[in-house]
Amino acid sequence: MIVRSASLDQTGAARPLTAPLSWAGVAALTLLAAACASTPRPIPTPVPTPPVDRPTPPPVAGELNLAALPGWAEEDHLAALRAYAAGCGPSRIAIQTCRDANALVSRANPSDARAFLESRFAATEVQTDDGDRGLLTAYFAPEYPARRTPDAEFDAPVLSRPANLSSVGDRAAIEAGSAQSSVLAWMKAEDLFFLQIQGSGTLTFPDGARLRAAYAADNGAKFVGIARPMADEGLLPRDGTSGEAIRAWLAAHRGAEARRVMALNPRYIFFTTKPDDGDEATGAAGVPLPARRSVAVDPSRWTYGEAAWIEADGGNLRGARASYRGLVMTLDTGSAIRGPVRADLYIGRGDAAGHEAGAVRHPLRMWRLIPRG
Repeated sequence: MIVRSASLDQTGAARPLTAPLSWAGVAALTLLAAACASTPRPIPTPVPTPPVDRPTPPPVAGELNLAALPGWAEEDHLAALRAYAAGCGPSRIAIQTCRDANALVSRANPSDARAFLESRFAATEVQTDDGDRGLLTAYFAPEYPARRTPDAEFDAPVLSRPANLSSVGDRAAIEAGSAQSSVLAWMKAEDLFFLQIQGSGTLTFPDGARLRAAYAADNGAKFVGIARPMADEGLLPRDGTSGEAIRAWLAAHRGAEARRVMALNPRYIFFTTKPDDGDEATGAAGVPLPARRSVAVDPSRWTYGEAAWIEADGGNLRGARASYRGLVMTLDTGSAIRGPVRADLYIGRGDAAGHEAGAVRHPLRMWRLIPRG
């Protein structure tokens, strides 16, 4: 005798279950049937069906399936899923997708990760205002030596947010003493200049203490890059204006000459400090930045916690990598990051990251990854 019932397979769909019963089992069923004739049947408690993988829906007009993105097949899909799960929290437009990603990520393999991303997102290319390519640069969490008291070399103060922020003036005025601020530490002038460009970093002291310096405010002046003016003046070759080259020049010309060049950028950043916990830097979205998987963007064009695909080829600075491509999260912003196809890629912490970041200036294409539900 054969009795058929229903079970759930691994996808959550009902499938037939075939099982032979012994004669003793048949007798038991006969007695059970007789009992059921006189006893009301209890209402069974519904068993929740586990979630199933979603098939990839067809794209709508103007959208691409992720498989059509340039370089998608070569992506590390598990690393991409981890970055998405770590960075999607600030977004309020894909709450369920974010929850599902976090539920999956700890047990996913690369195939699971790829299937999830392809089934839950479509891509649409973002266009610049003028139709040309955008720009990718990069930044890092620098580590700089600092002192608690000034000396001939460490003579640039790291200033707190001033009480008179609205009236502090430009860089030259602040360096002349216009800001009503507390001094948090003392640095080399060229190091402070780059700390202000990066927006955050770690200060290291001779006694082994470490402080994390983070952006607190700015003077409201427009950011002006000094690479092009330095090239125009013949101070550096046009293909030799990497961050490290600029820093080396400023250090070699420390004093009035370096201050004149740095003053070409009137924007000035004030900081707050706290003990360094050793974690990655935290961006404007309030979450730690996954190295090589997070970008600073223009918050008037993007929201924090969005996923994007970047493709950047053809950097022309000395020592530059050929290309950058992959899924990134929009988790930060910066004073020079303006426009819809403008991104600043976070490379990581320390000197090696700094050397690489300083050579990134690549034409950029970006795709917004749109949640499908």
